[in-house]
Amino acid sequence: MVKSIIVVLLILFGFLQYRLWFGEGGVLEVKALEQKIQQQEADNQKTQEKNEALLAEVMQLKEGTEAIEEKARTDLGMIKKGETFYLFVDEDKQ
Repeated sequence: MVKSIIVVLLILFGFLQYRLWFGEGGVLEVKALEQKIQQQEADNQKTQEKNEALLAEVMQLKEGTEAIEEKARTDLGMIKKGETFYLFVDEDKQ
């Protein structure tokens, strides 16, 4: 009688251990979710920094013409009236 109770308890213990480690909501799943959370928080931080940089750029564009002029010169290659455009070509890179 005692042996059968011990066997049943060992089987129950083994089943519970299996569920603890490998079952739904088990230790391995929790560790994987924690890693996903850390990755998502890092991604959120990068996105927040990009958003702040874009907001600062928008504020600069709204405040004055210097930022607009700089943007036009760098992104669109525009020059002012009366300026001469010079393009220096590095022959080694051709």
